[in-house]
Amino acid sequence: MSIKTFRKSAFFLVLTLAPLFAQSQDRVQVNIPTLEAETEYIWRTIIDTRFFEENNYQVSLPNGELIESLKQKAKSNSLSDADYEDLKDFMQKGVYNPSDYQRGYQNIEAQLVLVNKMIAEIGSMNLDWNFKEFDIYTVNLTLYGPGGSYNPDEGSLLIYTTIDGRFKQYDNPAHTLIHEVVHMGIEASIVQKYNVPHPLKERIVDTFVSLCFRELLPDYRIQNMGDTRTDPFLKNKADLAKLDALVEQVLR
Repeated sequence: MSIKTFRKSAFFLVLTLAPLFAQSQDRVQVNIPTLEAETEYIWRTIIDTRFFEENNYQVSLPNGELIESLKQKAKSNSLSDADYEDLKDFMQKGVYNPSDYQRGYQNIEAQLVLVNKMIAEIGSMNLDWNFKEFDIYTVNLTLYGPGGSYNPDEGSLLIYTTIDGRFKQYDNPAHTLIHEVVHMGIEASIVQKYNVPHPLKERIVDTFVSLCFRELLPDYRIQNMGDTRTDPFLKNKADLAKLDALVEQVLR
């Protein structure tokens, strides 16, 4: 296995996770990761240590001297294939346990009716631009990483949970799930089209979710990422219909 295999950003992962306990409800399927998949994700997260620190992300990783050593090596671009083998051995000998994901899995399953309702509502919106939808959204669980990521090409989400079934930022995982669904929906037609910077992208996604689902998700919070340029133009749900033109105007 070559170190070059893992140079892709953790925010655009393509992970192969086994469908242990997998079950779908309408358009959402939840998966528990294999040992190999979770190890690979931890490795990719470690490689992106510098990115996470520079953007003030709180990242969860297994405890241990090995992990701290790998993070330092990542920041100096000195990770090797031998380091990856050490991580695999570390995970296999006492870190990974599939039952550790079961409570998080059950708590997400309990919210799938709400998540499917929100996905359907977005699909029924009359937009002047293309919100990319997927027939099936695959939710892959992890005990590690920054809290959530997405693959806009496959419609897959990576969601952080804990052994006792909690989630970062919100008690209700529906908040994070719909946040990542919106990320994927606007990635090609808005973010990539106009090269939207990261802070503004997060602001747009949070505003989209808040305007659409403030009644269903009254506790949803808009992150303070420092870029509020679209705020004057996005005051109500109807304004989202012209999001393409608004972003073009702001970034012109």
